[in-house]
Amino acid sequence: MELLRSNLARVRIPEPTTRIYKHECCISFDTPKSEGGLFVDMNTFLAFGRDYVGWNYEKTGNPVYLHIKQSKKTDAEDRPSKKPTLLAIGLDGGFDNSEPQYEEVYEIVILPDNVTLPFPSVELPEKVRLAVDAILLAEGAERKEQLASWTADKKLVSKYAKDLQQLDNGVAVPPVGWKCAKCDKTDNLWLNLTDGTILCGRKNWDGTGGNDHAVNHYRETGYPLAVKLGTVTADLEGADVFSYPEDESVVDPLLAQHLAHFGIDFSSLQKTEMTTAERELDQNFNFDWNRIQETGEDVEPLFGPGYTGLINLGNSCYLAATMQVMFSTRSFCSRYYSDQRLKEAFRAAPADPTVDLNMQLTKLAHGLLSGKYSAPVLEKDDTANAASSQKQEGIRPRMFKSVIAASHPEFSTMRQQDALEFFLHFIDQVERINSGTPDFDPSRSFKFGIEERLQCSSGKVTYNRRNDYILSLNIPLEKAVNKKELADFQNLKAERAAGGKELSADEIVRPRVSLKDCLDCFSAPEEVHDFYSTALMHKTTAIKTAGLTSFPDYLVLHMRKFVMEEGWVPKKLDVYIDVPETLDISSMRSNGIQPGEELLPDSAAGDGEQSMKVLADEGIVAQLVSMGFNLLHCQKAAINTSNSGVEAAMDWLLTHMNDPDIDAPISKNLQNPDIDQSKVGMLVSFGFEEKLARKALTASGGDVEKATEWIFSNPDAGTASDMDVTTSSGAAVDPLMPDGGGRYRLLGFVSHIGTSTQCGHYVAHIHKDSRWVIFNDEKVGVSKNPPLDMGYLYFFERLES
Repeated sequence: MELLRSNLARVRIPEPTTRIYKHECCISFDTPKSEGGLFVDMNTFLAFGRDYVGWNYEKTGNPVYLHIKQSKKTDAEDRPSKKPTLLAIGLDGGFDNSEPQYEEVYEIVILPDNVTLPFPSVELPEKVRLAVDAILLAEGAERKEQLASWTADKKLVSKYAKDLQQLDNGVAVPPVGWKCAKCDKTDNLWLNLTDGTILCGRKNWDGTGGNDHAVNHYRETGYPLAVKLGTVTADLEGADVFSYPEDESVVDPLLAQHLAHFGIDFSSLQKTEMTTAERELDQNFNFDWNRIQETGEDVEPLFGPGYTGLINLGNSCYLAATMQVMFSTRSFCSRYYSDQRLKEAFRAAPADPTVDLNMQLTKLAHGLLSGKYSAPVLEKDDTANAASSQKQEGIRPRMFKSVIAASHPEFSTMRQQDALEFFLHFIDQVERINSGTPDFDPSRSFKFGIEERLQCSSGKVTYNRRNDYILSLNIPLEKAVNKKELADFQNLKAERAAGGKELSADEIVRPRVSLKDCLDCFSAPEEVHDFYSTALMHKTTAIKTAGLTSFPDYLVLHMRKFVMEEGWVPKKLDVYIDVPETLDISSMRSNGIQPGEELLPDSAAGDGEQSMKVLADEGIVAQLVSMGFNLLHCQKAAINTSNSGVEAAMDWLLTHMNDPDIDAPISKNLQNPDIDQSKVGMLVSFGFEEKLARKALTASGGDVEKATEWIFSNPDAGTASDMDVTTSSGAAVDPLMPDGGGRYRLLGFVSHIGTSTQCGHYVAHIHKDSRWVIFNDEKVGVSKNPPLDMGYLYFFERLES
């Protein structure tokens, strides 16, 4: 006790705003449940596992710690599992995610001699008692375990509901006997709440559903809201109302009134149809879901170094799948595991290691690769069956997610994200923290050069170069290798539709395209219209080809499965890609200007850089100035929105009026603004050209959603102005960029289940120790039938010569 009193100056009572860590060690994945428990520094309120608390004492000299140890309580009697009725984890009606209950014990520990004092105890100094009470009552700084959900956010009230127009056309809807007004469909029927027309719903990916008559009716009339007949009962909250202009299921608070307009007494109706959410839930058990996750297979669980699962934090599977592949590469394993010890990273970290990306990457690497946290979970203290357990505890990458998402507003949410966008953001952040030591930068192993060759009708050429980390590939459906089977399938589908019947899942036939055809499509000659030739001094048609100037250690192929269909609705292509386990891209190498080729001359202005600058449109600036805004501010607004219009400039101006540099002179960087590569990658994944994506992001201030709208509102934006560049120097060749032969082997791939990148689930398959392994969140096991043809991102490793 005297030793504790002599160290009271090193004990602090936390304030209400103090960040307190008490659920996980900041440099390992030890928790209060771990064998040694957790030690909370009572000066900094950082937590450390038993093997690491001494390191903190050496670094800070802080001697007093609160030791927290949790022990599992006896489990209650087993309850039979229920079929889920909600697409969520941990919610009532959702998938069971019940956690065992634990009891906690506490003690005060004084280092370096590990002197222990019991808590609670009236003999402890008041300052210590108050400090411990504050720690135990406070909410932990570690992000609380969130409920994982595969559904969209809570439905919102439609803005069209309150003033919905309803026609007095005499339509009265009977309580039974409904049929589509344009075909013979008698299920999946939607009642338009404006004119009372009953029409069938959209086609599902597998050919089931309707014939798109309801959505086509909206496109013809603009009538916004429809309710799915068969989901309307006395409980109107369960009714499925869809807003076409808002493109999502919504709440109609006046639904009873809107139904009554057509003579519908909802109190007597019985439910006969699944809602959209219920259908999505049902599809979780469909062919895609089962095949990618290898449901039904007798999967042999794997444990040990390199086979540690990542627990889903709530829609974090995109992060888990990507990071499992990244830490299966030699470059990342070496940089953050074999070549960097935890203690070295901790010593180099700032006072708060939880906000240091280098520390958290090292922590994640050691968590995944050491095998410390990959052991069978004991079920109900049944040690006899531990060896045959199908589960492992896994690790929760909470601190890593927090620090990697700090500079990205979307990744800091609990919503599902695009694995491609996360990969690009992650690579960008790793490159940033290793900028001072590029020789040790593991992101460099993914970097390569792309060269585009443009030849105009004069015969002269220009070369444009850029560096990238992914090769994004279009999928040429016209190159499908199973055209006969597809034709037979279409005939069968037409026959079934004529008879009012639907196809079963095992009858669906999808296009099958070879990866070679996708790669050939990237390199194939392409016509570029409205290309301004500085040789001819007018616009003409040029021929563009593309190739790679270097071959990276790891080649990442992105399959553009998400495209925009009519009405600018994102759609996922239902297609298989035949991917070989070895690949040779040697023929894709581009060698720059060739003997006998003549370069296009520089622009007539004589200043290529000047011609690339964005200058403020005087008309836009004049209109904004007339409203009373500062001239300089107006010029910046016009430049930052690429002169797309007064409204866009006004939005930018109102958003950035309080920027600290709003009064700074217009700089060269402003006229040639840098764009976040991860956002460019996201737009490229929708099928847009990179130059158009950059232009749209510039015009929208970096907002991806607004950039997409800008592209649709400016259909000519991707023609002439995008291709007027005639520079032949392009991006400088990075001397540290890896290069080698063009032969690769498939290391792993990330698959996506769902209708868009913003929903669904991601799973990784990785080739390890001469076998395929499935990483499905915390579940890790031998893959018997890896779905090689269903990947979204493919990771190839270069074969040594």
